[in-house]
Amino acid sequence: MRKMIAWLNCHAMSSTLLAFDTSTEVMSVALLSPHGAVTSNSDGGAAASATLLPRIRALLDEHGMSITQLDAIAFGCGPGAFTGLRTACSVAQGLAFGADVPVIAVDSLLIVAEEARVADAQGTTDTVADIGVVNDARMGEVYAARYRWSHGRWEVLQAAALWAPDTLCAHWLAQRPAALAGSGLSLMPLMPPAFAGVMPEPDRAAALLRLAAMMYAEGAATHAAQALPVYLRDKVALTTLERHARAAALEAGH
Repeated sequence: MRKMIAWLNCHAMSSTLLAFDTSTEVMSVALLSPHGAVTSNSDGGAAASATLLPRIRALLDEHGMSITQLDAIAFGCGPGAFTGLRTACSVAQGLAFGADVPVIAVDSLLIVAEEARVADAQGTTDTVADIGVVNDARMGEVYAARYRWSHGRWEVLQAAALWAPDTLCAHWLAQRPAALAGSGLSLMPLMPPAFAGVMPEPDRAAALLRLAAMMYAEGAATHAAQALPVYLRDKVALTTLERHARAAALEAGH
């Protein structure tokens, strides 16, 4: 699904940015130029490794642009799906090296917070929001982080980390975020109903592009060699015996 969006962020009105993220089941690609912005969200997951480059090429061709005309290339650096992070990182590095343009590594959990901020507060820049993000990390765990939006900027209150849901619930119950968002909320049964979270806007690519524009304006672009994924888990799969043991432990806990 491709969407034209009317905004031109004041942070980067004259910038030309390509942004993409494949850290989740959604593949998000967006382009910002002085003429406007366009976003695309489609099926990601395992398919992203085969479809990301064609989608980027099609988006650029539709607007008569080449990679060399970009000011920077932004990508979702994680945490998230292992294969998706490698896909986004390798594509960002390859394109950036070839075109001699810098890269911007965007926190993939912050994209969720940005979606939630706009959905909950209509994107007003004077709104202060404390948002806890919880994404499903599979294997009975979650990726979580906490952010505050204040005076038109994001602050990291709690850096992204890998958590057991019960441990994270206990941690956040002691000092609750104002809102929760993310794909892992169903794994957080101990959080009170009042903190069921806000529904993010459907255009993840638009949130990614807003962040990329903000970061570019703040000088966050770096050399392509710095395009590195954020892995929070060294082991990405369990053996059959480990899966059975984990299932038994979870059952015993209930």
